[in-house]
Amino acid sequence: MSRKFTGDRLLIATHNAGKLQEMTELFGPRGITVVGAKEFNLPEPEETEDTFVGNARIKAHAAAKATGLPALSDDSGIQVAALDNAPGVYTADWAETPQGRDFVMAMEKTHRLLEETGAPEPHLARFCSTLVLAWPDGHDEVAEGKIDGHFVWPMRGQTGHGYDPIFQPIGETRTFAEMSHDEKNAISHRSDAVAKLLAKCFD
Repeated sequence: MSRKFTGDRLLIATHNAGKLQEMTELFGPRGITVVGAKEFNLPEPEETEDTFVGNARIKAHAAAKATGLPALSDDSGIQVAALDNAPGVYTADWAETPQGRDFVMAMEKTHRLLEETGAPEPHLARFCSTLVLAWPDGHDEVAEGKIDGHFVWPMRGQTGHGYDPIFQPIGETRTFAEMSHDEKNAISHRSDAVAKLLAKCFD
């Protein structure tokens, strides 16, 4: 049996403003107030695992232990088939600079590596999201979501965050960054994972 979440306030173990906004929009309709790690001045734990679920567990358990509250973390990324599913779990790492994360640089790197492979278009890609809901006693529940699409170039769109300007879902003519928040949330990898977690732990 899955453990049920019984509170009305959920700590999201992230310092990513875009991710926090998406979580607020996804959980808000259920009357759940979402708070981020910054509100508790939580440090960002080092992500030392090589899987989405491993890194999500690190973040969720660190936040739950530090605050005494149930904490939800998301570890997500984009996998590009022609790059052997890279950057995958290292999606954010590809954007790291001494001045913070630069996702335009990361998307340019991905495009350059794709060009070097000589792989023909379309470049199949997938966004993955793994959610871990952890309690202070060490228990956790896991939900995984995904959406398939293509890596497109050049970048298109101004909304969203991360790699959204280069990801066009299967069956769509627009990238995530050309969609409204509501349109993206209706189909995204994160909404897929949230729906599974809601069914598991909230319904």
